Amino acid sequence: MRLTIVAALAIAPLLAKDNNEGAKRLNEAAAVFSEVMATPDKGIPQELLENAHCIVIVPGLKTAAFVIGGKYGKGYLSCRKPGGSGWSAPATVRIEGGSVGFQIGGSETDLIMLVMNSRGVDKLLSSKFTLGAEGSVAAGPVGRTTTAQTDAQMHAEILSWSRSQGLFAGLALEGATLRQDLDDNAALYGKRLENRQIVTQGVRTPRAAAKLIAELNHYSMRQNAEVKKHSSARSRDK
Repeated sequence: MRLTIVAALAIAPLLAKDNNEGAKRLNEAAAVFSEVMATPDKGIPQELLENAHCIVIVPGLKTAAFVIGGKYGKGYLSCRKPGGSGWSAPATVRIEGGSVGFQIGGSETDLIMLVMNSRGVDKLLSSKFTLGAEGSVAAGPVGRTTTAQTDAQMHAEILSWSRSQGLFAGLALEGATLRQDLDDNAALYGKRLENRQIVTQGVRTPRAAAKLIAELNHYSMRQNAEVKKHSSARSRDK
């Protein structure tokens, strides 16, 4: 009994540290998304977000690790609930390996990915997959509309963007491995849930993630309102 108590006391600070780091990262992910969407002329086109099945946000991805390998980015994914009634509770992901042709060094980059179809979702919710090898990924267009999209972008399962030193641009993230993080899920939900369970089985959003999901829902609802407004205007013109 005494050993059990001692073990619990020893583990408690580690769990608290994990929870604090997770809450901080969730707030950073919410801030990254909000800041990007607040500048529509230089951000993700509204219609792409409107049509996305899932979103992945990795704040503070460490670009130095593209050279030395190992774990270099942690973030969250969320998928739309059935019927378009908002976004699911977030599941945790980490990105490893891969290579990109910019800013190899010690800087940090924010990464956002949109998953555009059901095939991409199925791969995203597997235990791990490699971008480019198992799922087509393309640099996402920037701006209010998608009129500048190439054929590769139109047919890609995943579109990706990066933000570094104030510059937001499409990013072709090839060869990186995206995998679920069961330990971080356990820290966030109190048990080791699979990512597929979290986003498809109606798991309740934890308090630490409320800000992130609120931001996703806010911009989705705002865009739905704008779509209806434009549709009504077109109908009146006819």
